[in-house]
Amino acid sequence: MTRIDRPFRPWRSRFGRRSVRTVATACALLTTLTACSADGGSASHSGASAKRPAKRAPVWRTDPGSIAALGDSITVGFDACTVLSDCPEVSWATGTDPKVDSLARRLVTHPATHSWNFAKTGALMSDLPDQIAAAADRKPELVTILIGANDACRHDVGTMTPKAAFRTDFARSMTYLRRALPHTQVYVAAVPDLLRLWSEGRKNPLGKQVWKLGICGSMLRDPDDLTKAAQDRRAKVRDRVQAYNAALAEVCGKDPLCRFDGSVFDYRFTGRQLSTWDWFHPGTGGQKELAELAFRAITRPQR
Repeated sequence: MTRIDRPFRPWRSRFGRRSVRTVATACALLTTLTACSADGGSASHSGASAKRPAKRAPVWRTDPGSIAALGDSITVGFDACTVLSDCPEVSWATGTDPKVDSLARRLVTHPATHSWNFAKTGALMSDLPDQIAAAADRKPELVTILIGANDACRHDVGTMTPKAAFRTDFARSMTYLRRALPHTQVYVAAVPDLLRLWSEGRKNPLGKQVWKLGICGSMLRDPDDLTKAAQDRRAKVRDRVQAYNAALAEVCGKDPLCRFDGSVFDYRFTGRQLSTWDWFHPGTGGQKELAELAFRAITRPQR
């Protein structure tokens, strides 16, 4: 008998269709858990199905329950009440004097127990981390920062804090603050316009005599000297202040719970807002204006 060979049929021809149908059914049942590839394997998640819901941006509160003030002589009210002395009771940030109506009085229900002033006369930007460390123990809901004038107010323009160093110090300070106080809001005021301080203060003969003691030599030295060299020197100081403010705005702008207020530089104050002791620091009237500017910025609704 002659053997008749049957055509060879591969295994897939017998069982392939049934296997494909089985895999397809399994895939349909498991689509909520995984995705199947064309050959019955498992494919990784991709596209929209792999994305997690976006986190909501932090919400700025216009009614913080506590305040810690950081900064320099401006924030401790230096020369606002008596000569060569701090006067924190008239501080724009935490003062108790009703004539100033400080932020603490306007915003905090119990300012006597829920506001603290850690600013220091003569402080530079490089001193800010120490103030942050002191404030962190209180866990304030709002921190105010007004610092930088002393970095520009040096003996001469050559000793002013370099722009890059100022920015680095502030960025480092903000990183430290955010690690210590992750949910605290931060209000950063611009460095005031020192050229306008010179322009207004020099109108008072007594003020110019006080300036000879060495106040802010880079800007106020020889106040009546209107030569090109003197004007160029003052212009360099103003340019440096503007560079400081640009750094403050840039670093603060990267933090959703930080607000930079440029109005402190832009404010057109007059001699009436200056201390009658040195015609340089804010007097009680100047502290009141600073409090008003800060209040507007802090209570502005979030956009």
